Amino acid sequence: MSARVRAAVTLLPLVLAGCGSDGEGGGTAAAPPEPDVQNTTVACTEQPAAPASGGELLADLTFDCLGGGELALGRAQGVPTVVNLWASWCGPCREELPVVQELADAAGERLRVVGLVSQDVADNGIFFASDAGVTMPTAVDEEGELAIEQGLRGLPYTYLLRADGSVAHLQLRPVTSLEELEGLVATHLGVTL
Repeated sequence: MSARVRAAVTLLPLVLAGCGSDGEGGGTAAAPPEPDVQNTTVACTEQPAAPASGGELLADLTFDCLGGGELALGRAQGVPTVVNLWASWCGPCREELPVVQELADAAGERLRVVGLVSQDVADNGIFFASDAGVTMPTAVDEEGELAIEQGLRGLPYTYLLRADGSVAHLQLRPVTSLEELEGLVATHLGVTL
C-alpha cells in the first residue's frame, strides 16, 4: 500500500467523525440563516357570511392569508372577484402573477383580486410574492384542496367570481397581459377598468 493510501485510510475516520450529526467531533454545521424576506401581501378583508348562490360554485373552503385574515370560497364575495391560483414552482405562474398584480393595482373598489398559493408552502409563497412585488391579498392552500375539489391539474388557473360567489369563468391557461385580463373581467364580470 502506498504512503498516500495509508495516510488517507488513517485520516478517513477522523474526517468522518467531524461530519457526524450527534454533536461529537465538533463538526456539526449550523443551518444557514433564513433570508430576511418580509411578507409584502396585505391582509384578506372580511367577506359576507352569506353562502354563494347562483350557478356553478367553488368548493366551500377557507384558507389563511399570508398577511392575516381568511379567504372563504363558496361564499358570496360581495363584489366581483378574481382568484388566481399559483405556486412558486410553476414557471407560467411566475410570468402571469405580475399581470394579476397589475390588475389588483388597477381594480380599486370595483373588483377584488386575490391570490391563492396552491400545492406549495406558505414560506415559498412569501418569498416568491416578495420577489415578484406581489402585494394583493394572498391565501395558502398547501395541500391543493381547491384544485382537488374542482378537478384541476397543474397551474395557473384564474377564477372570475360574481358578487354572489358563483363562477362566471375559469381561465385554464395563463394570461399574458393586463389588457387580456381586463378583457376577461369586462366580458365575464361586466367590470371595466
